[in-house]
Amino acid sequence: MGVGGNFWEMVKPYGRREGFDYLRNKRVAVDLSYWILQHQTAATHTPNPHLRLTFFRTINLFSKFGAFPVFVTDGTPSPLKSQARILRFFRSSGIHLPLPDTSSAAAVVVERNQHFLKCVQECVELVELFGMPVLKASGEAEGLCAQLNKQGRVDACITSDSDAFLFGATCIIKRLIPNSQEPFEFYLMSDIEAGLGLKRNHLIAIALLVGNDFHLKGVQGIGLQTALAFVKSFHQDEVLHRLCQLGGGTGNTPTNKPDDPILKTSSPHCSLCGHPGSKRSHSKDSCQRCTSAGHEGCLQKPIGFRCDCSSCDQGKKEKEHKKNEAWKMRVCKKIATEPNFPNNEIIQIYLNNYHTNFTDAEPFISWKSPNTEMLIDYVAFKLNWEPSFIRQKLFPLLSTIFLRKTAKNQETDLLYGQYEFDCIQRTKIRFGHTFYLVSWKKSTQTVNNNIYTTPSKEAEDYDGLVDIFDEADVTNVHIDDGCLMTDENMDLVMAAYPEKVDQFMQQKEHKESKSRKKAKATPEDSSSPTSRSVQLNITQFFRSSKGETYEKIKDDDGFPVAKRNAAGSTKFSKSARRRLLLE
Repeated sequence: MGVGGNFWEMVKPYGRREGFDYLRNKRVAVDLSYWILQHQTAATHTPNPHLRLTFFRTINLFSKFGAFPVFVTDGTPSPLKSQARILRFFRSSGIHLPLPDTSSAAAVVVERNQHFLKCVQECVELVELFGMPVLKASGEAEGLCAQLNKQGRVDACITSDSDAFLFGATCIIKRLIPNSQEPFEFYLMSDIEAGLGLKRNHLIAIALLVGNDFHLKGVQGIGLQTALAFVKSFHQDEVLHRLCQLGGGTGNTPTNKPDDPILKTSSPHCSLCGHPGSKRSHSKDSCQRCTSAGHEGCLQKPIGFRCDCSSCDQGKKEKEHKKNEAWKMRVCKKIATEPNFPNNEIIQIYLNNYHTNFTDAEPFISWKSPNTEMLIDYVAFKLNWEPSFIRQKLFPLLSTIFLRKTAKNQETDLLYGQYEFDCIQRTKIRFGHTFYLVSWKKSTQTVNNNIYTTPSKEAEDYDGLVDIFDEADVTNVHIDDGCLMTDENMDLVMAAYPEKVDQFMQQKEHKESKSRKKAKATPEDSSSPTSRSVQLNITQFFRSSKGETYEKIKDDDGFPVAKRNAAGSTKFSKSARRRLLLE
């Protein structure tokens, strides 16, 4: 949930969309609970859909987008979070009960339900077999994601929980769309600061006023737009302190009291022309503004006329000031009447900059090689897929690891223990992004163990399902004469095999030059239907009896008749010949 109200709609004008390479070689913290909750909205009937979604998204992030994911799980929730979960459960069930005490809420529930915890544990086992790092937060997972992002250990957080901004995150990827030219919808805290003038403390103040994950209610009668306008009137260093003063009943509005007299500084205006000065004074001495237009005496003011003199301008400012003061006073009264507002424990949770249970000063984050065989056995058992089908889906991830190791001059065995880099077939464009189509040939020293065979009917059914995530669209693997072909990042292939890229570019240039020479050597014959410079008409492409030439002759009655040049002319009746003639 995060901040109450339509928070994402408020910041949507400041969101960004980026293409494939936005996360290339970057670290990203993934709120694993966010992925697990998303599978509940997908229209799928596969067993263990949370594992299927995590399986495909991990491969997408690592191979297609080139990112280094760090998975983060929730720790023990605070009593306030447990209390909010109870209230949310009552609301979803249609039961409206008073909010229970914090102490009783903590005794009733501390962790999530057992089914959800089982899903989390299974996903953790899966990503660990992938070789991905998994960190457990001391409290909220988005808090640890924000901490890693704020400290520069990751470049972005993947979560839809807006609380991450309150915890200090600087970049949140809210939405991931694999089958798109711009698959990343993300938000930068710097853009929100520039567009709305809100900083971290302002967002915390808004969450306290409209509701959050620890207190769903907020302040009665204050919505998101009211909270936004109210907190912007304070500096970020004082906004939380002022809320504490107002909630505790010790603070006043930051301006004059409503009953303070406001001095009237407006001067009299003529009722005829509307300019400064009375009508009597204008009858004695002409109005300077009217006479300046070349007229004697005052002119009748038009409908809707408003004077723009300094006196009227000052009166407008005073009126607007008084209206703004009255509005602030009403908001302050609502805050003052809210019991136990604000909760300092919620403020401390958001301002806490340490969300891990690690004893070391810095959490150790490293990526390991996947345990391929155990991973295949685990997925085959959980999702009922054929091992050959799983190997095919894993191949792009393993090829990416192989190319990265080769680029770093690390010792690398054969890919999958049996394949080696062969050549670059051609370039390929997918969703506006260019890849190399790389061919991997099987080494003669390996045993016969096919990567891909025809999958079982169950695997075909599961992979063929279309859901809102399109997670099955990982980098495709093609088979050609015993070689496997994958789509690989061009920069990565260049770093790993520069000589292969040079060879491919030379071959490409040779083919293009040969085509150009052939085009120049071919004589251009405009009369020839096979000439490349002449566009053939449809009758030359599709030859039929209607497309053949005819010579006009006349029958015995004097009517023209179409006759084929070729032998065996067709005889038509007179009525048919007339229709043909008219057509």
